Amino acid sequence: MEDREALVSLIEAAYRQHGHIVLRRARRLLGNEQEAREILQDVFASLLGEPGQLDGKGPMVGWLYGATTHACLNRIRDHKNRLRLLDTHVAPLQQESVAASAEHALLTRELLAQLPGDLAQVAVHYYSDEMTHEEIARVMGCSRRHVGNLLERLKATLSDRMREGSSSP
Repeated sequence: MEDREALVSLIEAAYRQHGHIVLRRARRLLGNEQEAREILQDVFASLLGEPGQLDGKGPMVGWLYGATTHACLNRIRDHKNRLRLLDTHVAPLQQESVAASAEHALLTRELLAQLPGDLAQVAVHYYSDEMTHEEIARVMGCSRRHVGNLLERLKATLSDRMREGSSSP
């Protein structure tokens, strides 16, 4: 019983100290205050259910940042809002006519919406957050090399799908 009370006390202190970071990150990724507040609650509630998530994972702030990003990406995927998020963060690669640019943006959103979670997450960190490979590695809990591999896979996947899209009638 004392362990549970100590855990609750620790999580309450972390909530007071770091809750604003989680909320700000969720607001930025989701663009919705209510959903951001739900993510805030979900992230800290998950610590009550599984306190071992923090064991050996480095500083709590880093874990909270990564957990928030992951929870937001899941929320986006679940609510099919990934298209809206990517539309606001992915700039056209070239200057094109308005019609061609709109078609290109639509194709890009559709392609990115179909990405596996790890590729979507690295895309958001790299292109939206403008993080370095090292920063992404810390947040995702993997090596810099793995981040580089994910980005290469992302670029190859998008390139293949772009070619497929341009070769269809």
